[in-house]
Amino acid sequence: MWPEWFDQRAAMRDYEASPQPTRKDEAWRFANIAALDPAAFVPAAEVSNEGRLIVASAGMERFSAKMIFANNLLLHDDSSRLPEGVIFVPLEVAAREHEALFRKYFMAQPVELGSHKYAALHKGRVTSGAFLYVPPDTEVSLPIEIFHWVEGRAASVFPHTLIVCGENSKVTVVDRFQSADGLAAFACGVNDLHLARGARLTYVAVQDWSRDTLAFHLNSTIVDAGALCTSLTANFGGGFVRGESLSRLVGEGARSEMYSINPMEGTRELDQRTLQDHVAPNATSDLLYLNALDDKARTIFAGLIKVQPGANGTDAYQKVRNLILSDEADPNSMPGLEILSDEVRCSHGATNGPVSEDELFYMQARGIRREAASRLIVNGFFISLLEKIVDPELRDYLGKLVAKRLLVG
Repeated sequence: MWPEWFDQRAAMRDYEASPQPTRKDEAWRFANIAALDPAAFVPAAEVSNEGRLIVASAGMERFSAKMIFANNLLLHDDSSRLPEGVIFVPLEVAAREHEALFRKYFMAQPVELGSHKYAALHKGRVTSGAFLYVPPDTEVSLPIEIFHWVEGRAASVFPHTLIVCGENSKVTVVDRFQSADGLAAFACGVNDLHLARGARLTYVAVQDWSRDTLAFHLNSTIVDAGALCTSLTANFGGGFVRGESLSRLVGEGARSEMYSINPMEGTRELDQRTLQDHVAPNATSDLLYLNALDDKARTIFAGLIKVQPGANGTDAYQKVRNLILSDEADPNSMPGLEILSDEVRCSHGATNGPVSEDELFYMQARGIRREAASRLIVNGFFISLLEKIVDPELRDYLGKLVAKRLLVG
C-alpha cells in the first residue's frame, strides 16, 4: 500500500487531461495511432498458479537476487546474497521505508519523447515494482533478475524498476517482461536509472509479451561524471510496442551505451524514440539498434543527439541497421542531430538491406536449407551486438535467448 503522500489521483487527473496523441504530433510521426486504446483493457486479476510462474522464471544459473511479479503483485523475493547496504525491495516498501531516496528519484525526469499521457497513467495505476539502491563503493558481483508476468484476457499491468547507483558502485540488472498465456494484454512500464559519479550499471530488458499485447516501455537514464551505463533492450514479443529512452549525460566524462535487438515478423509494430542529451562536456554516447523485419512487420525509429551549450568535447554516435527479410516489411528511420556547442564529434545514420545472397549461397552449398540459413544469418546479425556485453555469462545467456527466439540450433 502506498503512503498518503503518493497521490495517484493527481496522476490520473493528469492522464485524463492530457490529449490523445495524433499523427500530426511530431513525436508520433508514422505511428499506428489506432492501436492506442488502453480503455479496452481491465485491471489484472490475481494469477491462477503462482508456483507455475515461479518455476517458469528460471533465468541465469547464477544471480545475486531475484524478484518475480505477476499481474502487478510480488510473488517471490530472494535477496539473501546481496552485499551489506544494498537495498532491494518492492517499490511500495521503498516509498514507505526509504522515502527520501524514493521521492528524489521516482519518475523525477519529465517525459520528453511523446508519452507523457501514458507515463501519467502508469503513475496513477502502478501498485508495485522493484527498487534497487547500491551504496557508494559497492559491487554486486552477480546479476540481479526481475521478472514481470501478465496473464488473463485484456489484463493490464504497470511494471516499474527504479535503480539508484551510488558513487563508484557496480551492478548488473536483467529485467524480463513476459506473458503467461497468449492473450492480449496492456503493459505500461517505466524504468528509472540513476548513476552517480563513477558508477557502472549494465541494464538489460527482455520484452516477450504476447503477440497481441499493447505495450509502453518508458526509460530515463541519468549519468553523472565518469559513470558508465550500458543498456540493452531485446524486443521479442508484443503486437504494438512503444519504447522511449532518454539518456542524459550530466557529468564530465559520462558514457551511455544504448543497444537494441529486435526480431520482427507478422504484423507486429515497434516504435522506438530516443534522446541522447549531452549536458556536460567530454561525455560519450553510443546508440546501435538492430532490426530484422519479416512478413509485414513495421519499425519506426526516431532518435535525436542533442548537444547542449557548453558540452564541448561531446562524442556521440547513433546507428540503426534494418535487415529486410520480406518485400512487405516497412522500416522507418529518422536519426537526427541538434548541436548547440563547438568542438564536438557526432554522427548518425540508418541502413536498410536484405540478407546477402552470397552468404545464403555459401551456406546452401554446404547443405543448409535456405530458410535455416537465413535464420542463422539473422542470429549472427544480433550476436554481433551482444559481443558488446562484457560479462561472458550474461552474453551467453542472451545469446541463448536470441537463438531460441529464432529457432536456431
